[in-house]
Amino acid sequence: MILLWLTALLRDARPPPCDPRSKPCEFPTSAQLLFLYSSFSIMSIGAGGIRSCSIAFGADQIDNPDNPRNGRILRTFFNWYYASVGVSIMIAVTVIVVIQNSYGWVIGFGVPAGLMYISVVSFFLGSSLYVKVKADKSLFTGLAQTAVAAWKKRHLELPSTDHDAIYYHHKGSKVTKPSAQLRFLNKACLFNNPEKDLDSNGLAIDPWRLCTVKQVEVLKALIRVLPIWSTGIVIGVTISQNSFPALQASTLDRRILFGISIPAASFGVFGLLTLTLWIGIYDRILVPLASRLTNRPHGLTLKERMGIGLLISSLAMFVSAAVEHKRRTEAIREGFAENPNGVLKMSAKWIVPQHCLIGLAEAFNAIGQINFYYSKFPKSMASIAVALLTLGMAVGNLVASLIVTILDRLSKGSRDGTWLSTNVNKGHYDYYYWILGGLSVINFFYYLACAWAYEGGEERKVWDEDELEDDQKSHRGSPMIIRA
Repeated sequence: MILLWLTALLRDARPPPCDPRSKPCEFPTSAQLLFLYSSFSIMSIGAGGIRSCSIAFGADQIDNPDNPRNGRILRTFFNWYYASVGVSIMIAVTVIVVIQNSYGWVIGFGVPAGLMYISVVSFFLGSSLYVKVKADKSLFTGLAQTAVAAWKKRHLELPSTDHDAIYYHHKGSKVTKPSAQLRFLNKACLFNNPEKDLDSNGLAIDPWRLCTVKQVEVLKALIRVLPIWSTGIVIGVTISQNSFPALQASTLDRRILFGISIPAASFGVFGLLTLTLWIGIYDRILVPLASRLTNRPHGLTLKERMGIGLLISSLAMFVSAAVEHKRRTEAIREGFAENPNGVLKMSAKWIVPQHCLIGLAEAFNAIGQINFYYSKFPKSMASIAVALLTLGMAVGNLVASLIVTILDRLSKGSRDGTWLSTNVNKGHYDYYYWILGGLSVINFFYYLACAWAYEGGEERKVWDEDELEDDQKSHRGSPMIIRA
């Protein structure tokens, strides 16, 4: 943020101001572009660290497997964590945008830089109060070792369920034999010759050829959630629709209440407001009510929440398409087909429902994803569980860019020009939304198939007990074998 602030503060960090109507503007130099892109790159790295770790770190502060209400406490935490993120983004798209529009980029970038400074200082001041869970440094190595071991022993035949098999695991581990799913990975923990596979201390001589049952099950857990994770990519596409709705809003009468005009870039606040309000209503009112009616303490299941979110996102795209069709028709009727800067008589209130539906879809699906991944992985993989959501959203942004590029190229020869023309009144953004709606419906049925096929069980509870026992042993448990 400091580097981005300096691009506005230092004259040499940006091209000189100009009026394109009087003379051509100077292009930025390579050094200026490098300075700007460096700030974006560092912010992306920092945001990746914050988004993938802060929620898992926060959960560590309250996660207590011995508490019978632990599941309910964690789900409440995830709900309100996401709500707090929504509030912060609402401040960004309203207060910060107003500051930037009113006082320029120097103050506009300086305020977020100052807020980040306060955040850093606050974080380190509280460091002595945090619960710090020791991370598993060999997590990625363990996943790689399992895959390599299974590949090296691919020619080894797995015994049938009617025969005894010898599997390798740590002494005292709750995970003592591999599951029946993805059986080809079971070869990684299957002994070929126990006398030759273990050293004098009972440890695997070659961990790239023999892994523990727990390592195998962790890799299986990651593989099993990937199909459900992939269903979050399309909703990532729909949630990332920020620039096109802003273009729509810029052509409409943005006076909402008492004649106050809202900036076009701030209309996303309606989605964030819906998300935040729904989280409060769901967590404080609907969950207790549903638990009394259905005897399910958590209300909707995580799979149901994710599926409802996907369905609502489909509806949001169809509503967006219908509203855009009406807006474009009105623009042509009022004679603005060639003038994208004209303001229509049509009120911007028409685009509020699509923003609200997107916010509601995100409240159901995104928070459901976080809870789902977190409940299916051991605590040592908590940051990976949370990172899966942001990774899906990132892939969704890339897919959204790809869809825009493809549609732009394919529609260049159409009668009205490209669908995604820079002239929003001449293009066909409604067609674009119809396509996204169709993809969302297909994705919803794909999700139903993935959710039906998913098998997970209660791995998290077993793994947490297993990790607790390992931590209580000075040597992390002597390895042993089991005949299953």
